[in-house]
Amino acid sequence: MKVLIIVPAYNEALNIEKTINDLNNNAKEYDYVIINDCSKDNTKEVCEKNGFNMISLPINYGLTSGIQIGMKYALENGYDIAIQFDGDGQHQAKYLKQLVKEIEENNYDIAIGSRFVTQKKPKSIRMLGSNMIQLAMKLVTGKKITDPTSGMRAFNKKAMQEFVGNPSLTPEPDTIVYMMKKKMKVKEIQVEMSEREFGESYLNAFKSIEYMLSVMFSILFIRAFTKKGGK
Repeated sequence: MKVLIIVPAYNEALNIEKTINDLNNNAKEYDYVIINDCSKDNTKEVCEKNGFNMISLPINYGLTSGIQIGMKYALENGYDIAIQFDGDGQHQAKYLKQLVKEIEENNYDIAIGSRFVTQKKPKSIRMLGSNMIQLAMKLVTGKKITDPTSGMRAFNKKAMQEFVGNPSLTPEPDTIVYMMKKKMKVKEIQVEMSEREFGESYLNAFKSIEYMLSVMFSILFIRAFTKKGGK
């Protein structure tokens, strides 16, 4: 199967080289494309200097559009699997083969790299939010996703087509709910993630709460009414 790794990047000049080197060292049999979301720093210049495969957007569209563009690129170029893989250096490429295996050999539609399949969640405000999203997902789907906010996700062609064909879908937990209600099979794989070395996450304390409430609203009041197996 042809596999494409989609690497969204916004102001990741200090992290993107490490990220792509990790992919080249540990997942060299897969292709990748960086979606540079009109970074304000020199992410674009770093990518060009290194000859990285990149699509550079003219304006800052946001993560959702970046992933949509990556999915469309995958479908247009005949890829069977697309993997979302953050450009901040927190994801580890050594786990990608396991995600691909679940789709290729075990017929899952979506495979998620999870920190908490076998490991316990630490106690923190951010993990409290994760637990609440997890509970909302279980209420709506009847299934437990231990790491709903993980950004390391692999999609087969069917899931890619659904993602690209529905502009309301985002690279967030409510989309996983939507996919499960469409009777797609989802599998979590235990992974480890690194701490960000450079830069800061856009999710500060206030934005984390805002994000949690927004996702929970979408799961409970929008995705809950998605028809099973239908549009």
